[in-house]
Amino acid sequence: MGRTIAGIVGGLVAWTAVVTILNFGLRAAIPGYHAAEATLLFTPAMKAGRLIEAAIASFAAGAVTRWIAPASKWAPWISGAIVLAMFLPVHINLWNRFPVWYHLTFLLSIVPLFVVGGALWPQRNRPAAA
Repeated sequence: MGRTIAGIVGGLVAWTAVVTILNFGLRAAIPGYHAAEATLLFTPAMKAGRLIEAAIASFAAGAVTRWIAPASKWAPWISGAIVLAMFLPVHINLWNRFPVWYHLTFLLSIVPLFVVGGALWPQRNRPAAA
C-alpha cells in the first residue's frame, strides 16, 4: 500500500515536472507563446503544442507511477484520475474560451495515457517469454 501511494504521488510530481519543462520548450520554440499564455489566445499550433505537452507528461507520469509501484495495476489509473479531477473544473470554467475538440482531447486522453505509460514500463520480475 505504501508503494502504491508513493507511486501515485510520484506520478503527480512527475506530471508537474514534465509539463513544466516542456512548457519552457514551447515558450522557446513558438514565437508569441509566452504572451499568449496571459490572454489564452493561442494559435492552432500553440493549442497542438499544449496537447502534445500534456500527452507526453501523462505518458511519462504513468511510467514513473509504475516504476515506483510496479505491483499496483491501479496506481496509474488513480494518478491519471487525480490529474483529470484537477483539470475538469478548469476546463469547465474555460469551456467558451477554447474549441470543444481541444477540451475533449485533453480531458479524454489523460487517464488512458497514464495507463499506457504505466503498462509500457518494463515490469520487474516479469516471467521471461518462452
